[in-house]
Amino acid sequence: EVQLVESGGGLVQPGGSLRLSCVGSGFAFSSFGMSWVRQAPGKGLEWVSTISSGFGPTTVADSVKGRFTTSRDNSVNTLYLQMNNLKPEDTAVYYCQINGKRGQGTQVTVSS
Repeated sequence: EVQLVESGGGLVQPGGSLRLSCVGSGFAFSSFGMSWVRQAPGKGLEWVSTISSGFGPTTVADSVKGRFTTSRDNSVNTLYLQMNNLKPEDTAVYYCQINGKRGQGTQVTVSS
């Protein structure tokens, strides 16, 4: 069974940083591209970034380009999202996703 467990969220001031982690199990982690998506209060899911399998390229949404970086460590089945220069509009529940399956999410709140 595919399982995804996100962590690393919290409350941060505008301009601050956070690093989210997502540990995957139940599938061949290194063989799959993975994504981060987020859902702000009262809004639908928004794609944030995708990283291909192995050492492949990443793509990020224009709204986070230059501020968010996605990486992965296949040796520990973990996906990361480094978020810098956070803005209040980044407030959302962040999920990692594979083939439409998501974890429980981790809350990120950007507020002064």
